[in-house]
Amino acid sequence: MKIAPLMHALKGHDSIQTILVHTGQHYDVKMSQQFFDELQIPEPDINLEVGSASHAVQTAKIMTRFEQVCMDEKPDAVLVVGDVNSTAACTLVASKMGIKCIHYEAGLRSRDRSMPEEINRLVTDAISDIFITTSYDADENLLKEGVAQDQIHMFGNLMIDSLVSNLKKAEATKLSFKLLNTDKDIQLNRDFISRKYAAITFHRPNNVDYPSTLEKLFVELAKISQYIPLIFPIHPRTYKNLQEFNLLHLLDNCPNLFLIEPLGYLQFIHLVSQSMFVLTDSGGIQEETTYLNIPCLTVRPSTERPVTITEGSNKLITIEAISDEVEMILGGKAKSGNVPKFWDGNTAERIVNLLEEIL
Repeated sequence: MKIAPLMHALKGHDSIQTILVHTGQHYDVKMSQQFFDELQIPEPDINLEVGSASHAVQTAKIMTRFEQVCMDEKPDAVLVVGDVNSTAACTLVASKMGIKCIHYEAGLRSRDRSMPEEINRLVTDAISDIFITTSYDADENLLKEGVAQDQIHMFGNLMIDSLVSNLKKAEATKLSFKLLNTDKDIQLNRDFISRKYAAITFHRPNNVDYPSTLEKLFVELAKISQYIPLIFPIHPRTYKNLQEFNLLHLLDNCPNLFLIEPLGYLQFIHLVSQSMFVLTDSGGIQEETTYLNIPCLTVRPSTERPVTITEGSNKLITIEAISDEVEMILGGKAKSGNVPKFWDGNTAERIVNLLEEIL
């Protein structure tokens, strides 16, 4: 979602040649190929095919294989996005080889080092040369860490570029899916009325990797599903943990809690855009709901995207607060917000203009 608008904006550029490298960190069809297809991202020029592994092994594989790419291609710059292992690994390689490093989505901080993504953000920003940020709070973080003002460029949000350009297509996409462990199928606009259901996503270790916490979460979901249908495209690890922790019985008396397989980008945006609210622990969804002005309840102690709270429709809550927060939304007291500066669908163009200046 971050690379797609940039690749489209650079297509056929007369002076900048792009080499798209897919590390293979996200290798599942639902997490990778379907997104390439739906967002019309060109096939990667190079696929490192690292696959799944521990953080250390995966990072090491990416570094080893990406080093050879840099030796062969001799790029003038390496641009990385986000905060995944690929981001930090490729920046480490490029920096040590004396290649200019450009980090898009720089400066985001959750202040929570138990999150692997926070470590990746800190490492990447410590050794990058050019910092492209999505909001002014990220600029402030970088300035406090000693980054020079002229290295920081606040251009807005590529996730919103993707959302803006695909929203009509997403809302026209038929959303039909089978429930997990059943043959029953459900369909949006047939089985659910717009704004009369909530979309759910949970995948972060703090919420789903501990039996007591996962049980507490699903007890709350069961409780609120008595008042509003919940559609939950469930992450494979979350569903696996439900099985391994013997917690599937919590769903026995929850006819309005619908567990479905993960969705592609267009289907997921359709689901979110028509929901009354979203309950999540994701990062990107906080941004998308802010643009759509849909109430978002984020079950995390902190967020690296505080602009979604100070300006947008997002709220940080605990598991214990879910029922009370949902009751407020159902009672007409949902949080509303505004769209942050430069979240306008034109971020990719601003980044290309910068690349023309520095390359």
